[in-house]
Amino acid sequence: MNPIDIKETLAVSVSAGGDQAAANDFAQRLGLEVLGEVKPSKERRFPFLMIYDSTGPSLVETGKGAPGPVNADFVSGKVDHRRKFGGGKGQMIAKAVGLKSGITPQVLDATAGLGRDAFVLASLGCQMTLLERSPVVAELLSAGLERARLSYDVAPIASLMTLINADSIEWLTAQTEPVADVIYLDPMFPDRDKSSLVKKEMRLFKPLVGGDLDAAELLKAALEKARYRVVVKRPRKAPEIEGIKPTLKLEGKSSRYDVYTLKSLDGLKGG
Repeated sequence: MNPIDIKETLAVSVSAGGDQAAANDFAQRLGLEVLGEVKPSKERRFPFLMIYDSTGPSLVETGKGAPGPVNADFVSGKVDHRRKFGGGKGQMIAKAVGLKSGITPQVLDATAGLGRDAFVLASLGCQMTLLERSPVVAELLSAGLERARLSYDVAPIASLMTLINADSIEWLTAQTEPVADVIYLDPMFPDRDKSSLVKKEMRLFKPLVGGDLDAAELLKAALEKARYRVVVKRPRKAPEIEGIKPTLKLEGKSSRYDVYTLKSLDGLKGG
């Protein structure tokens, strides 16, 4: 679901040390123009660039004063810090999906984004399937997972994560039986308050991906294909997704997890 013509909005650039073949492949799949090496601050024709450099692809906004590039990084920065010091199974997301002694559910993240929440769950032992419908975001995530598989510390976690670039509603609807013990959803909330808009990812992804206006349909599809529960992450003050009421809510300072229980996860013990 792209609200704009991506060909008019995004171009591909290759810097020194960048993978020209990967850049060309991505551009060809989406019908995008390849510009060669450009400075984002001086680019005027395209609002966004996918830049391939020695570290892989990054998405960047063009023009003066634009925020820096965004990529999927599981080896350093905030994600790595959270892996080491985030609180393990005491984290709210772990409680929401039902992780506890003797129970490690298999989880499908149907709104994978840059894969941070999926990585947290994989670091706690969950086998993860990641669905991401935006080919732009999926390209960043795929490259991030490739880099993670080359890291001695992170490779075992990345090995638990499988990415599928597909529309989650279509993919779930096409399955003939349950696909995961738990399905996890974090739809892009369309009406963020101003403080949330400062996030680089939101600023970049919103014009390219749009809001998840079909969240209710996605929740319905997830409830039909999960074995034990569906978990929906929301901004703390956001309304519930329209439809069935959650069984319970876990609330933090900025986020909330709405849990829809289908049956007890105790059935996984010893499985």
